[in-house]
Amino acid sequence: MLSVDHPLTVPTTPDDVARAAADAPDLAALDAVVPHCRACPRLVEWRELVGVEKRAAFRDETYWARPVPGFGDPDATVLVVGLAPAAHGANRTGRMFTGDRSGDFLFAAMHRTGFASQATSTSRDDGLTLTDIRVTAPVRCAPPANAPTPLERRTCGPWLGRELALLRPRVVVVLGGFGWQALLTTLAEQGWAVPRPRPAFGHGVELALSGPGGAELVLLGCFHVSQQNTFTGRLTPDMLDTVLLRARTLAG
Repeated sequence: MLSVDHPLTVPTTPDDVARAAADAPDLAALDAVVPHCRACPRLVEWRELVGVEKRAAFRDETYWARPVPGFGDPDATVLVVGLAPAAHGANRTGRMFTGDRSGDFLFAAMHRTGFASQATSTSRDDGLTLTDIRVTAPVRCAPPANAPTPLERRTCGPWLGRELALLRPRVVVVLGGFGWQALLTTLAEQGWAVPRPRPAFGHGVELALSGPGGAELVLLGCFHVSQQNTFTGRLTPDMLDTVLLRARTLAG
């Protein structure tokens, strides 16, 4: 098992996750505790196995092999929600969407639309900064076959819930159907007026929601930046740019 610095709190159960998330006073504190979570045994085993066996191209690198916190502007009005860290991407680099083809596609679009300081994202120390945008995922560990179980999603949910409560974005760009359903579940748990039946995911779908205390939020659906979408042309650079620019307009 890979070594992990021992923090004051190591979440090992769903209840631990809920308490640790609720206790985080700000995004920095939340991002600091997320990497120590060990509440999903299957995900812990898989992420650490990948970090030991590695991919040949990265055999000389030390894998992060922990849960991955969100990344970006702490004052962002736009939040991007994906699915989960890629086994040899964020699970290797320790930063969301960093070090794989999906991230290459996403950050290039963010750079073109003025959200990112550079078009590439290769490592945690590559100098990339984001302005008015943050990226995250409903599941923080790399899952086998890129498929988290419903229980794993529920266990991980408080991290996303607390992140939303602390950031309070105006717009969320949701990459793919899994993130869409996971986000709607989290918002409903927080008291947002999520319609029943839940609106279906679709590229370009916009959903305006009202929340506690008169809060307002717009969800924008976007096909995921996975290679099966970007290599086949289902999601093109122009399509992603259009969604990001729409998010900027809606965020004001």
